[in-house]
Amino acid sequence: MAERTSPYSAFNFLVEFNGQDISAGFSEVTGIGAEITMAEYREGTDKQNHVRKIPNINKVNDVTLKRGIIKSKDLWEWIDLVRNRGWEGQRDISITLMDESHENAVSRWVLHAAVPTKYSGPSLNAKGGSDVAMEELVLSAEGISYSE
Repeated sequence: MAERTSPYSAFNFLVEFNGQDISAGFSEVTGIGAEITMAEYREGTDKQNHVRKIPNINKVNDVTLKRGIIKSKDLWEWIDLVRNRGWEGQRDISITLMDESHENAVSRWVLHAAVPTKYSGPSLNAKGGSDVAMEELVLSAEGISYSE
């Protein structure tokens, strides 16, 4: 089978909340990423006056999920769980990019031990437009993994 050379579209994705039933239907996921900070170190016997860069702490970016508001309290129940019970509310969140047929997973990122850190409700405006009332949830995770 030939290797695919054209990129996949960004609009075919699934968000799964492992360990909790969340009504998904998210229209946007942003911020997937990780960072490795570098520590600078200079050994006293080095002949050159320069620092060495040593991999140090790694961290996961906060991820933002957006969806149109639906008649569901699932996000609020998860936020309340974290507010009242702390780390018992940690969940693994899978974000899966699908191919154009919506049947095959192309890439999967798993946010490990994620918790909600911020919720933003919709901007409400009585002008009577056709804008969808959107809500936004920011997640903070302890780890991230990637698979194809």
